Amino acid sequence: MNNWAGDLPLLTLLLGVSIILSVLTKWGLQRLRLPAAIGWLGIGMLLRAADSHWSWLSDGSHEVFAFLSTVGVACLLFRVGLQCHLKSLIAQFGRAVRIWAVDFLLSGLSGFCAAYYCLGLSLPTSLIIATALTATSVGVSVVAWQQRGRLQSPTGQLMLDVAELDDISGVVAMSLLFALLPALHSGENGSLVPLLMSTLGLFVLKLLAFAAVCYLFSNFVEERLTHLFRRMNPPADPMLLIVAASLLIGALAEYLGLSIAVGAFLAGVMFSRDPQHVRIEASFDLLYSFFTPFFFIGIGLDVDVAAIWPVLGAGLVLSGAAIFGKVAGKWLPGLQIESHGMAALLGFSMIPRAEIAMIIVQRGMQLGEWAMPTDVFGAMVLVSLLTCILSPLVVHVLLGRVALPASVDEE
Repeated sequence: MNNWAGDLPLLTLLLGVSIILSVLTKWGLQRLRLPAAIGWLGIGMLLRAADSHWSWLSDGSHEVFAFLSTVGVACLLFRVGLQCHLKSLIAQFGRAVRIWAVDFLLSGLSGFCAAYYCLGLSLPTSLIIATALTATSVGVSVVAWQQRGRLQSPTGQLMLDVAELDDISGVVAMSLLFALLPALHSGENGSLVPLLMSTLGLFVLKLLAFAAVCYLFSNFVEERLTHLFRRMNPPADPMLLIVAASLLIGALAEYLGLSIAVGAFLAGVMFSRDPQHVRIEASFDLLYSFFTPFFFIGIGLDVDVAAIWPVLGAGLVLSGAAIFGKVAGKWLPGLQIESHGMAALLGFSMIPRAEIAMIIVQRGMQLGEWAMPTDVFGAMVLVSLLTCILSPLVVHVLLGRVALPASVDEE
């Protein structure tokens, strides 16, 4: 208690400074057409560098930032689930799934080969990297599409649908991978196949049980609770229900071994079916804006800036795999649907790796050095930085050169 009392003034100061810097960073990078996540990572790395020099962060301070980072993950993936327009996705499922399937396999395969064969990393680490590189952060590229007024074009909508599949498959693959990794790690001296099969079976049972709970909540509880909140006089802020539901579902998922991130994502999907989900999302914006930067700040705090230069080569190799996997994975199947230019535009729009990719590697780091060594973690942070900077620059140029069909609003 005495230690915490001594930490409080400095911790309060750091939180206030972090919030101000996150707002200013987001504003500045948006003007440069770059994702705010880059700046938030930089804030965390700056705090880590200052702590390495002056040793001012106590264990209590790290615990607080870790808690805020966990809530940030929940907010981020709740927002991803809330923005999953399932009806629209089903309508274009045939077109989108053909592109997504090749993209998912090629992105994962290129990431695994680069990590396992080129860099000589362990099997668990290579699998984590492969899973992380299957995800995308299309929000980084969406800004360029919006500025050109082409997001509502058929190609722009197809890009969003494929991105939703990328996000969903990334979260599912993450859940499955981290259910299998402990068995993979402990079964090196025994019969691995039975151990993996039993772990996989237990994971499937947990997932089905959790999905059943989510289905019951979505169809029999959520609408009644929302209606009750709206009938109160004065009406209760729907954000209270959102926060409570996402935290409860996230905690349940964590207890089942599926992680808070997966629970928050599925909670968002449940609320996305609500006819008032646009109002729900607007109500959620303030909470999202407050907590999400702390996820990236927390990642930055785990990165030793001095350790990035030694892993520059590994970061470039993994960045090459990340770029190749998405560009080729979208371009090859995209040729059956779009022109060469449109297919390339789809591919470069999917290059960024930020939110879900960093969630996956961070969870790997939490398992220990055997799963995600510190230097490899630094290399993956470098991948995130490079891909998030490169993609919007290339997409902006391609949008000026590739002729796209008129948007729905223009027809």
